[in-house]
Amino acid sequence: MPNPMQDITANLSRRHLLRSAGLMGLLAASPAYAARSLATAKTSIPAFPLLTAEIESYVAQKKVASMMAAIGFGAGAPQYISRGTLATDSAVSVDQDTLWRIYSMTKPVTGMAAMILVDEGKLTLDTPVADILPEFANMKVLTDPANSLDAVPAKTQMTVRHLLTHTAGLGYNIITKGPLLNEYNRLGIAPGVVSKQTLPGFPVPAPTPSIDEFSRRVASLPLIAEPGAKWSYSISLDLLGYVIQQASGVEFGQFLKTRMFDPLGMTSTFFQVPESEAGRFTTNYAPLGPILFPIDPANDSIYFEKPAFPFGGAGLVSSARDYDRFLAMLLGKGALDGTRIMSEGAAVLGMSNILPEGAQTKGTWVAGQGFGAGGRVGLGTPTSPKGTFGWGGAAGTAAFVDNVRGFRAGGYTQYMPADTYPFQQEFGQLVYRDLMGG
Repeated sequence: MPNPMQDITANLSRRHLLRSAGLMGLLAASPAYAARSLATAKTSIPAFPLLTAEIESYVAQKKVASMMAAIGFGAGAPQYISRGTLATDSAVSVDQDTLWRIYSMTKPVTGMAAMILVDEGKLTLDTPVADILPEFANMKVLTDPANSLDAVPAKTQMTVRHLLTHTAGLGYNIITKGPLLNEYNRLGIAPGVVSKQTLPGFPVPAPTPSIDEFSRRVASLPLIAEPGAKWSYSISLDLLGYVIQQASGVEFGQFLKTRMFDPLGMTSTFFQVPESEAGRFTTNYAPLGPILFPIDPANDSIYFEKPAFPFGGAGLVSSARDYDRFLAMLLGKGALDGTRIMSEGAAVLGMSNILPEGAQTKGTWVAGQGFGAGGRVGLGTPTSPKGTFGWGGAAGTAAFVDNVRGFRAGGYTQYMPADTYPFQQEFGQLVYRDLMGG
């Protein structure tokens, strides 16, 4: 009899996890649709037949236990498309209040939290990180990242802008290779959780420390590149959470709650899922051919345990209703239903291309695109619609706003790695095709 865990080892290879991260939030519409305006789109909320058919197909073929989408125009109520149940063995249908692991869709939330402090003058995009976290004052840069930890002093100070845009030179244990990866794992620089289970063939990092110790350990290691020089997916948004905490004087999780979640009515967004909410939590799966193997069952999820700290890069669980509120606030340029979270200028800046001048993106997941406060920014190319901002998550979720055409969209499901199926890549394309009438 096949060993499911051995199959998972093969399926959840480091490269697959890398690809899962790389495909997060891929919003590219096909060239035939991206270049066209939505002037011919229906004035009422359309039925989204192509997207609906895709969602129905995934669930009917048992590729996933459930899948849904939330799409809204302006500040109006969203339309929800949902199929399936919380788990393969559950009779509870998913809906707008179902809880999903959104993983790196946390990053734009953290990015926009930083923009609140930029708005208040407590930070600027070019504030040196060392001004807030002194341990980053004398960073070094690897000279041969693949083979050694030899390093030379950095010529450039790491800044808030660098943290927001993954250009700080920091690593990520799903991406970094060589000796630096070993150090990240040895020091517990792995801010994220997937399962209580140990996956065979994967190194088990040391326990993640508290945020202050996490910061010191990160600062003790060399960078993979000079700050500002290149885009490289990283732990920068996790570190940014600590910058926000120190600059505001409020614990990061509490800052999000009081400054964003509570004002927006986001009552179903958590770093730690309360046991009382277990009845609406999904199970996360690893597809193994025709089998969906539960890597994080809802009834025994690692998300019921308190994390080492609120992981600003990949730590949130949320509902489609809640995350749509966040997207609607972005579409409202910092305000929703009369509640202003940040100024229009701060929101627009956060959704614009703030990459450092000269930062290299060639060969990366954002080649030919911009990057803002934790999310990809469309620059008006055929595969990058102007005015779009968003990102996605390692369990197949994706979300974005389109500020030019005035709508927002989120797609939700639970399987890892995200590139097992093309849903994440195709989500934006299907939305645009449906808006243009197919």
